[in-house]
Amino acid sequence: MAKVTRDDVARLAGTSTAVVSYVINNGPRPVAPATRERVLAAIKELGYRPDRVAQAMASRRTDLIGMIVPDARQPFFGEMTHAVEQAAAERGKMVLVGNTDYVAEREVHYLRAFLGMRVSGLILVSHALNDNAAAEIDAWDARVVLLHERPEALDDVAVVTDDLGGAQLAVRHLLEHGCEYVACMGGIAETPLVGDPVSDHVEGWRRAMQEAGLSTEGRLFEAPYNRYDAYEIALELLAGADRPPAIFCSTDDQAIGVLRAARELRIDVPGELTVAGFDDVKEAALTDPPLTTVATDRTGMARAAVDLVLDDAVRVSGSRRERVKLFPSRLVVRRSCGCA
Repeated sequence: MAKVTRDDVARLAGTSTAVVSYVINNGPRPVAPATRERVLAAIKELGYRPDRVAQAMASRRTDLIGMIVPDARQPFFGEMTHAVEQAAAERGKMVLVGNTDYVAEREVHYLRAFLGMRVSGLILVSHALNDNAAAEIDAWDARVVLLHERPEALDDVAVVTDDLGGAQLAVRHLLEHGCEYVACMGGIAETPLVGDPVSDHVEGWRRAMQEAGLSTEGRLFEAPYNRYDAYEIALELLAGADRPPAIFCSTDDQAIGVLRAARELRIDVPGELTVAGFDDVKEAALTDPPLTTVATDRTGMARAAVDLVLDDAVRVSGSRRERVKLFPSRLVVRRSCGCA
């Protein structure tokens, strides 16, 4: 059976192949409603399927958005990726996802692969973007939107949340419950990274402690961002003689690990230990006890990132500060902090 072509559709609809193209691609020129209906009816009758590869070669763009994340197995990145996918579907786009596992070489690999596929744009959740990755982006002159993190090496438009202010809210709330001090479970970076949310969470903790006249010395504990490693570190920390009365975790996944360790050691939360996290992943409401945390508007951020990567008209211009779309964060109070 011969392959149905665009010429076949045009003949049956009684119009030109150019008009068929305008209907299929929804532009660039308008098509009269009656003509559009005839073209769509012809497409349905003939069973015509557009050659997306040929379209991409002609336009030098595909219907794909590339998205690079550190680890989609972590609930926060999984939920953020799903939100981007939904927002892209609303715009008629599909999303290709690459996981770097926090390895710089993998980030460069996915950048080359996605940009080489002529994606419509790239949404990048990068942890400490290196110079090689930044050079790769510059070489392709690609549309790139930074999401969640804003590495210093890249000056593209960014969509982020108020990480520093949100962390201050959480730590202040724990202190309001009367605990002597709040320890912090941060990341594993030896030095703070500019644009890294966890660095901002640690800085927010530090500022809230200083506002209360409390020392932070010896009260910051390094831990990977996932619950499994955080659980191992929390077991040692909570079993020690200097067990903290409260812990602010830079991610909810860390906090889930802390809650598991406390339960295993038979430490009552919130009676003997109060805990707060950051991100408000869906699982935070189901922990035992439910986790007090800082919520981020992942749906709004995802939609903003997709709009920015696709639409020149809404892209932000100006200085580095002006090129940031900042979403507010808010405290979500549950029982792990001591509230009823």
